[in-house]
Amino acid sequence: MAEGNYLFKPIKIGNKISENRIVINAMECCDSDNDGSPGEKTYRRYKRYFEGGSGIVVLEAITVGYESRSRLNQLSIMPRNEKALSKFIKEVKAINPKTLFFLQITHSGELSNPNFSRKVCVKPLPGFGGDVLSEEDVESIIDQFVISAKIAHSAGADGVDVKLCHGYLGSQFLRPFNDRKWKYGGSWENRTRFAYKIYERIQNEIKDSNFIVGSKVSIWEGFPGGCGSAGPDTAIIDLSESLDLVKGIEARGAKFILVSAGSPSITLALSQPDKKIPDDVYLHFTFQKAVKNAVKPGTVVIGSAYSVLRDGKNNLQAVNSDEASLKYWGNKNIKDGVTDMIAIGRQSLADCYMASKLKTGKDKDVNWCTACDQCIELLIRQKNVGCCTYDKEYVEALRKIRREEGLLKAKRT
Repeated sequence: MAEGNYLFKPIKIGNKISENRIVINAMECCDSDNDGSPGEKTYRRYKRYFEGGSGIVVLEAITVGYESRSRLNQLSIMPRNEKALSKFIKEVKAINPKTLFFLQITHSGELSNPNFSRKVCVKPLPGFGGDVLSEEDVESIIDQFVISAKIAHSAGADGVDVKLCHGYLGSQFLRPFNDRKWKYGGSWENRTRFAYKIYERIQNEIKDSNFIVGSKVSIWEGFPGGCGSAGPDTAIIDLSESLDLVKGIEARGAKFILVSAGSPSITLALSQPDKKIPDDVYLHFTFQKAVKNAVKPGTVVIGSAYSVLRDGKNNLQAVNSDEASLKYWGNKNIKDGVTDMIAIGRQSLADCYMASKLKTGKDKDVNWCTACDQCIELLIRQKNVGCCTYDKEYVEALRKIRREEGLLKAKRT
């Protein structure tokens, strides 16, 4: 099969078909309206995604409740948002009905921002913490996840991604660090109860075989007691629990596993490999293959961390530049059975039309992500997020923020 064909071969996911193997990853961009519904910039961004020709688009970390959230202008999926989300989904899907649309539903837990919401945790993690959740609190949050999944279904989404990654609440339960003696901690059976309950209830309460459910999972978080570590006080890699998790949610209805790693608030360069030392991308390939080997045929594995590879002009060593690109590794990993699809995050901000450009042989026209991570700076600053390399609006926004900050510092001194 010629180079490029693997990325553009259709694939069945659940009872639906993705036209190609490219996924727009969930990227928080802090541009909701005051009620957490899609704002003007949200519409603009997702309309471009649907024009861009990717097989699947995943709507960013949309919170199941407003009481605890990480972003001031974070999208939310509560009963008050259902009408607005229905309108939004209808409009973007009208642009390209073949593109599948999943909503990533989440709760921020210990990553909730205490400046405008309640910070909560399953067990205080050094440097994070928050109000320790009770079992009653957790039951209420599970209800919120199920209600949100029902809203996504009613609003016309093709499915949901129950977020179990990147340090958000879903992954906080799963960590060996959660050795607290309670219904949701200690034993592996207890630590998986939160995720499994959500899956079981979604399957029981949304009786639609065409509605696709899956999860983005951090296979190894890269710090002591994190997901994929051998115990509560070690960072040694032991993937046995992570692989058991993906098999457990698969048994409860998951049709896809989006494989990730790291926790951006702690191990950012692991979750999205750094341009100076991009070699962690090989760890991601390893995790993708491990998950691919663990799940059954038909469960779709989606790999992430590909943005740093760009057009081969990266800092990977001991490889030829024509064997170092996103296109090369995407095709190779699909061909070799490492993953079924690839997801782009930062690259989707740099160029949401990458898929259509690659499909039509316009590789040189792609705005390749430089992995400058200035989009992350905007996110941390709670500002609207976009590409600070190619999009003049966000380039100028960041410059303005830095100028104002510099003037403020000068006045203080």
